[in-house]
Amino acid sequence: MNTPNDTPAGQPGEAGGTADGRRAGEDLITFTDVTKRFGDNVVLDDLCFGVEANKHVTLIGPSGSGKTTILRLLMTLAKPDEGTIEVDGEYLTHERKNGKLVPAGEAHNRAVRKKIGMVFQQFNLFPNMRVLRNVTEAPVHVLGMEKDEAEERARGLIELVGLTEHLDKYPSQLSGGQQQRVAIARALAMRPKVLLLDEVTSALDPELVAGVLDVLRDIARSTDITMVCVTHEMSFARDISQKVLMFDQGKIVESGSPDKIFNDPDHERTREFLSSVH
Repeated sequence: MNTPNDTPAGQPGEAGGTADGRRAGEDLITFTDVTKRFGDNVVLDDLCFGVEANKHVTLIGPSGSGKTTILRLLMTLAKPDEGTIEVDGEYLTHERKNGKLVPAGEAHNRAVRKKIGMVFQQFNLFPNMRVLRNVTEAPVHVLGMEKDEAEERARGLIELVGLTEHLDKYPSQLSGGQQQRVAIARALAMRPKVLLLDEVTSALDPELVAGVLDVLRDIARSTDITMVCVTHEMSFARDISQKVLMFDQGKIVESGSPDKIFNDPDHERTREFLSSVH
């Protein structure tokens, strides 16, 4: 099966590039001097970091450290108070007019946001739609995809998440884990360049967590989609990530490979956090 970007998994781009055509090592997401406040609370403090195309990056750290705010900014559910965010070479909430960088209009925001898919803690499925239509609705109405093409793609994605036998069921007829897998298929159906995962197992009963994480592991292994994941499941973070960022009080404390962060962290705050979640 093709990747969520309709590019065969693992296929290189030109001239040392990645599967989506960007050069190897080039950032698909760039945060530059981003500050976000809620009232007097500084949630992100002059944050600078990048996520390379086709890489899987996991954000870890205590609650309130700013991880989910990063995902909300990428989805334009919130806007930075200072700084800029770029996705695939375009500013997310800014645009250039007459040589100046100004706040973007909603049409620009929507266009860039189409490159980003997100799976939330809550499933947010349409309760009045069967599984297949939940997955086809946005591609048809937002991307303008023909219904037959959208359904063919949706069936493949529903197979990918292991729910082929549940195509005609309503969300209320599924377990929480099954609903979250539909939500993953729905996010991938929009052909995003970036998939955001926000504590996707936190609302599930413990016995359902493993199934959802296994699906995401399969997607991470078999596709070239760029992933940014917020999770407290450290074994999952270790399995899927090429890079882990440790956050505390709106700043990156340290970053590195999973092996480095989990086995030999440099920062005492990282060691404290990891000991508290093991």
